[in-house]
Amino acid sequence: MQPMLATRAANKAALPRGVEWCYEVKWDGVRALADTTTGAVRLHARSGRDITRAYPELGGLAALPRAVVDGEIVVLAAGVPSFEALAERMHVRDGARARLLAARSPVTFVAFDLLVLDGVDLTRRPLDERRAALEALDWPERTQLSPTYPDLDPLWDVTLEHGLEGVLAKRRTSTYQPGRRSPDWVKAAHRGTRVAAVVGWRPEGTNEAGRSAVAGAGPLGAVLLAAPDATGAWRYLGKAGSGLGGRRGADLERALRGLVRPDAPLLDPVPAADARGVTWVEPRVGVDVAYLQRTRSGRLRQPTVRALRTEVPIDPWESP
Repeated sequence: MQPMLATRAANKAALPRGVEWCYEVKWDGVRALADTTTGAVRLHARSGRDITRAYPELGGLAALPRAVVDGEIVVLAAGVPSFEALAERMHVRDGARARLLAARSPVTFVAFDLLVLDGVDLTRRPLDERRAALEALDWPERTQLSPTYPDLDPLWDVTLEHGLEGVLAKRRTSTYQPGRRSPDWVKAAHRGTRVAAVVGWRPEGTNEAGRSAVAGAGPLGAVLLAAPDATGAWRYLGKAGSGLGGRRGADLERALRGLVRPDAPLLDPVPAADARGVTWVEPRVGVDVAYLQRTRSGRLRQPTVRALRTEVPIDPWESP
């Protein structure tokens, strides 16, 4: 089963209001479905990939009675999610390393919807009924409920003040629609975040003439980003040069090896200043990026790479 997705609102003013809506914090983490219908817990990412091994501290979820719970895996620092702290955990496959990281930087599973309980499918029931069943459960260690609020304005102000990602509005009567981006859930962020594909890279020290300022330079200096539109064509999102240092940049450079292609896989023309010195690659590696806003042409302003996100769906390109 795939998680239900929210449509995007441009800002607070575009979020729906009224008694038929409730509001939640938009958590900045990894979306996951926790499935205990077999008696053990299995965690699945939005792509469907099994990510159970990466988060051993969430084994207590197995106590939930034959349930499927939708939620977000986060690392909380003073009550606020730290995506940077979570990034180190996201791609761990080795059990011993996962246990070491769990002891050093444990995650929390923030639950916000209940799809199955005692083996019974609840997806066709209204949100208020699913939430009541969710709140009645006994929650194990390293888990918590995502609170709901009746009013948008106070939650918007608090999330902005505390550096949280944004707010999610949900229609109280809505069913759970697996895999669908539904207008019954609407999200707005204080800052833009998205998953994009890397379609090209430039080495550190590349100048505007397209030459590396350092002979034999290998570390990434910038990556070119894209997303697929409704037809499947790749649209250019811009160039990101921040967030590529240290282990993150090294991991990304390794992930791009073997994906080189002779030209850009893009429908849009790339500005000459961005394209100089670029090695083009197949759009198979995703990165999580934060940005200030989108321009009228759809480009991201001042994008920063926050994490490597392989094996996840790339968020679609939408007209700004």
